Amino acid sequence: MAHHYFVDSLAGVRPGALVRIAGAEGRHAATVSRIRVGESVAVGDGGGTVARGLVEAASAAELTVRVDEVVVTPRPERRMVLVQALAKGDRDELAVQAATELGVDRIVPWQAQRSVSRWSGPKAERGRERWQSIVREAVKQSLRPWLPEVVPLAGLADVLALAGTSAVLILEPTAVTGLADAAAAAGDRDLVLVVGPEGGVAPRELEALAAAGGTAVRLGPEVLRTSTAGPAALAALSVLTGRW
Repeated sequence: MAHHYFVDSLAGVRPGALVRIAGAEGRHAATVSRIRVGESVAVGDGGGTVARGLVEAASAAELTVRVDEVVVTPRPERRMVLVQALAKGDRDELAVQAATELGVDRIVPWQAQRSVSRWSGPKAERGRERWQSIVREAVKQSLRPWLPEVVPLAGLADVLALAGTSAVLILEPTAVTGLADAAAAAGDRDLVLVVGPEGGVAPRELEALAAAGGTAVRLGPEVLRTSTAGPAALAALSVLTGRW
């Protein structure tokens, strides 16, 4: 499998062109991954374009790739968004990593009522940057052409606002409606999955989300961890919506 690296832009790149992988990405490729001349690599810009080719030159700080193939993948018309509540330990980060590998298009960190972990002040931006770094590495591992965006920390009002244009599905073990039925009822709207922290989505939040048009849904008889629920739902939706 080819290694995957990022550059700022691949606009106008065609087969036969040379692409430089420099900066932190180039140093990582040369000194950590130890990529050498003649190896096959993929270079993406996170905006749907991926170029593949062979390394023509390598130094301690950068690689130069001769492009053999350029593939442009359109952005999915119907987005899948994960609203992931902050959770203790690394459970929220595990959810972000797996969700990225499974095709999520946007990630919203959510300061839920029952979140033990709290982001405030400068910590909120550092947390978002940490999640974006996790997303970037997961995209490279999974060779995805599109880099999902991690938006700034959201409160309940921000999540409620998503219901104006999207189908908001709240993962709730006690819900009556199944995920498949809720996805079918959503039509062609974007799908927003709301995942609570370890203690689940609080009753007040469930009521507010329902009043805004959200639907509480269940995945099955098992109660999943906050690190597992979102990725599991995304995988199921990918099948239900024809992405897979």
